[in-house]
Amino acid sequence: MRKVPEPARDAVVRYGHLSDSLGFLLRLAQLQSFADFFRAFEGEEVRPGEISVLMVLYENPGIRQGLLARALSIKRAHMTKMVRQMEADGLITRRVPEDDKRAMELRLTALGQARITALMPTFVDHESRDAGCLDGAEAAELKRLLRKLLALPLDSKGGTPDE
Repeated sequence: MRKVPEPARDAVVRYGHLSDSLGFLLRLAQLQSFADFFRAFEGEEVRPGEISVLMVLYENPGIRQGLLARALSIKRAHMTKMVRQMEADGLITRRVPEDDKRAMELRLTALGQARITALMPTFVDHESRDAGCLDGAEAAELKRLLRKLLALPLDSKGGTPDE
């Protein structure tokens, strides 16, 4: 019979099996990252999903909306709403490609390019804080392992990690 632990009376919380749960640890890391993101971008009126869309559009002009949604794991309806708002804000343009009238190609406008360029220094600072107490090599290894876990073959420069 398992001994029931004493009630927690101090600030130390035992997580039990959760301390070895990848999903739980990833979620806590995500919450920590988002908290810093919103502190860093306070007053900028940008959300993590929106900056991700702007960054991917910057790197992939003309990407189709469906591919963008899949790449960022954004639900179709939410992506449609976000794209419409970004278009209304003058950040992106949409175009129906000749080869598939059901698709929509997306591009940053000059305003969209200026916006992501202006946001990048804050994003880079935020990212450096995301690593927390990890040194450069540890942060690089964690990112490598996460890309492997997610089956993302590319590094941040667009090449394979071994290049």
